[in-house]
Amino acid sequence: MVEKSFTITSEAGLHARPATALVNAVNSFTADVNLEANGRTVNLKSIMGVMSLGISKGTKVTITASGSDEQAALEAVERAITTEGLGE
Repeated sequence: MVEKSFTITSEAGLHARPATALVNAVNSFTADVNLEANGRTVNLKSIMGVMSLGISKGTKVTITASGSDEQAALEAVERAITTEGLGE
């Protein structure tokens, strides 16, 4: 298992468009990818799960990936966060 934490810096937080970009970034991987924020963990391949967290600016999120392509999945999430200007 691999993991990495980010702090959301986008003024709008993790709203629908960037949440969809994150989900799309990991859907092609076989690894289980989860997003943890505010004491809750959801499957990052589920747009409804991600949106249910209501992640706002300043929230610390942790991405975990477990499986044969876990490192590539985590790198894809990191690229999506950077591209969407979501966090650091």
